[in-house]
Amino acid sequence: MQRIPPAQGLYDPAFEHDACGVSFVVDLHGRPSHRIVEMGFTALCNLDHRGAKGAEVNTGDGAGILLQLPDKFLRATVDFELPPLGAYAVGLAFLPSDPAAAEEALAEVETIVAKEGLVTLGWRDVPTDPSSLGSMAIAVMPTFRQLFIAGPAADVESLTGLDLDRRAYCVRKRIEHEIAIPDQDGIDQGVYFASLSSRTLIYKGMLTTPQLPDFFPDILDPRMESALALVHSRFSTNTFPSWPLAHPYRFIAHNGEINTVMGNRNWMRAREELIATDALPGDLERVYPICTPGGSDTASFDEALELLHLGGYPLHHAVLMMIPEAWENHESMSEAKKAFYRFHGALMEPWDGPASIAFTDGSVIGAVLDRNGLRPSRYWVTSDDLVIMASESGVLAHAVPPETVVRKGRLEPGKMFLVDTAQGRMIPDEEIKATLAAEQPYGEWLERATLAFDDLPQSGMVPMSTPDEGTLLTRQQEFGYTLEDLGILIEPMATNGAEAIGSMGTDTPIAVLSTRGRLLYDYFSQLFAQVTNPPLDAIREELVTSLRTRLGPAGNVFAPGPDSVRQLELPSPILTNAQLARLRAAHDGGDFPELSSRTLSAVFPVAEGGAGLRAALDRLVAEVDQAVDEGVQILIVSDRGADRQLAPIPSLLATGAVHHHLIRTRQRFKVGLVVESGEAREVHHFCLLIGYGAGAVNPWLALDTVVDLQAQGVLPVADAATAEKNYVKAGGKGILKVMSKMGISTVASYTGAQVFEAVGLGRELVDEYFTGTTSRVGGIGLEELAREVATRHAIAHPANPLHLAHRTLASGGEYQWRREGEYHLFNPETVFKLQHATRAKRYDIFKEYTHLVDEQSRRLATLRGLFSFRDGEQAPIPLEEVEPVSTIVN
Repeated sequence: MQRIPPAQGLYDPAFEHDACGVSFVVDLHGRPSHRIVEMGFTALCNLDHRGAKGAEVNTGDGAGILLQLPDKFLRATVDFELPPLGAYAVGLAFLPSDPAAAEEALAEVETIVAKEGLVTLGWRDVPTDPSSLGSMAIAVMPTFRQLFIAGPAADVESLTGLDLDRRAYCVRKRIEHEIAIPDQDGIDQGVYFASLSSRTLIYKGMLTTPQLPDFFPDILDPRMESALALVHSRFSTNTFPSWPLAHPYRFIAHNGEINTVMGNRNWMRAREELIATDALPGDLERVYPICTPGGSDTASFDEALELLHLGGYPLHHAVLMMIPEAWENHESMSEAKKAFYRFHGALMEPWDGPASIAFTDGSVIGAVLDRNGLRPSRYWVTSDDLVIMASESGVLAHAVPPETVVRKGRLEPGKMFLVDTAQGRMIPDEEIKATLAAEQPYGEWLERATLAFDDLPQSGMVPMSTPDEGTLLTRQQEFGYTLEDLGILIEPMATNGAEAIGSMGTDTPIAVLSTRGRLLYDYFSQLFAQVTNPPLDAIREELVTSLRTRLGPAGNVFAPGPDSVRQLELPSPILTNAQLARLRAAHDGGDFPELSSRTLSAVFPVAEGGAGLRAALDRLVAEVDQAVDEGVQILIVSDRGADRQLAPIPSLLATGAVHHHLIRTRQRFKVGLVVESGEAREVHHFCLLIGYGAGAVNPWLALDTVVDLQAQGVLPVADAATAEKNYVKAGGKGILKVMSKMGISTVASYTGAQVFEAVGLGRELVDEYFTGTTSRVGGIGLEELAREVATRHAIAHPANPLHLAHRTLASGGEYQWRREGEYHLFNPETVFKLQHATRAKRYDIFKEYTHLVDEQSRRLATLRGLFSFRDGEQAPIPLEEVEPVSTIVN
């Protein structure tokens, strides 16, 4: 029930960003009172500057409050009998605004409740006062009812607490998935529940913070009592606010952004096939997908956390699985705690990004910061046993006398702040994690089941040899290598262990407008941290970054044990040729015979064009299905084996096809994915392959090229092994740099995160092979990609064999202008005109320069150059109505 318009033009509702205010107040001993509620919405109102408003000052982005279930208040306001506290669940339902549609929805909800074996005790009309709301909020305002449900009719008190919440969860997910009620505009209103629980109750909406208690008078009722209050003031950027997207969600309120959310959603979708737990009754297919399409990053995080908690994990345990602290490079961390994080890293990828997340299940309440600590969180403890946490100090400065404050503190990066009202105490971060780490023999499980790369059997070792020059040149031409690739990209990496420094920006055409055959990688642009989301400094913050990755199948997240971590652990996602050979031979001997791999050929008959490319991709995913069914644990997608008839499928296309096929069939967690690519040679290529699902990349041809350059004496390094090591090191440093631009810390969370935008790829191609990627302008499909591959293939395999003797790599001209190279807007002709104009101070020559640039832009050099003014469609504006230049420029 999002009431968000569908994607149209340049708008896409997938862009969700939050920079919000969050706070909670809790009585340490769990004593409910209306005072806690009052303090909660006082803190909320003091976070008003953290929220946002629309063009109307009385239309807010969102505000809300989460409370313990107010039993006394509810019993006094319903006209039906309620079982004892804990034996009934209640939730605020957002129903269609149309009265007839709302009644239809009520009936469908009760049908689903009955199908789940529960009883509908009744409905309560929730009093609301919209008089303070703006017209935009009122236009999309739903109808509000509170639903009360309990256990089976034979004994409504037979289910209580967490057991009842698990059944209510299944009810709620089915309601949200199955009830579809379109409005007059065709937008699905459906039914949304802010919560449905025996422990907590939420009031929230598309409101400003002061409007919350005015709109929901329930909050001001003295009988409304709770021992805790979690509140949130929302600031949504680049998106429309809506009633359901206000916080808190069922378990959390969030200040920040989950940068890896697209990948996290994909991994949750793939994980559904493996999920099995006795805690949640029945066939879990009825509650899938776990992450509801169209939700915000916080909504998806909450849904994943909800599943983990209701599936069997204590809430704080589940939070640490999703937001682990930086443990990989932490020298003083205990081995037990490292084993805890390392083990859970094999079960679940981090949800990475700047985040301060407050969480509660109605009994415990706490907060955690991301590993970088990029969101503030401070807390007070008072002499009368109140604990106050907020995204800034002073939210209750006037309500709490300074002399009653006995302790102040701030939440630190990766640390957890937890209050347990049942125990009546704050639990220190070290105690929380030490207790969790000691619950299971995580270190022993890892020792038994996880294989480090150095432990692989030596049978796969192959000696390094210098490639045959003739064959090497053919392969380089097949994959579009140029002299510029060798000199500007590969040589510095192999020499210095780092990328060459260059400037941002380019004056060459974007790939789709180029007249030269470009690699598929060139059709993608990296996304950068923006809005309130800071990038990282990968050099100075190396403590919180990690290249560590894992290969192999993952187990059921609810059945932790040695089988859950039977994987290969890699220190870097870039594999050398020798390492890949060892990986292929791993199942032939040693202590890990079940680490079986299969190489899948990614080539296609070049003469068959786009149809042949599509058929080859279909064949590839069919072979993937067969391999998974036969128990293969690591898939190696290889573009080796091209010849005069067969050309390599672009590695990125093959990777996206396999990865997304496995996600759609929910088999992704059954296998690891390695890409053996002759095409990949620079950091951007590695990042794209990893971002679209590759667990590791072997740039075999680039490594062969490094060995050849060293043998020719081009590289000033002692031996080929050193050159290869430098190249791999440079690739790893480059991956960290690119991740850091987006505020992502670990390769584990970057894998499959798809933090790229496509420019010039058609929607059909993107939807099938790069699902979820933004492609605003559309563009080419498989036919054009096949044609670009064929152009490179024809150069490598000329029809006249006599041409083989005189061939050499093309110069390139991508980074530096070359007469036979890529087109540049700033070329000798335009640069001469600019220099002449400035030296001679002649405006007429400067106009010649700008005319040349503009005309060349129209030669399909830039997207801007494709625009032109429409003639005769609008009456000209009288000059006297046009603001003169003198008033604009002084």
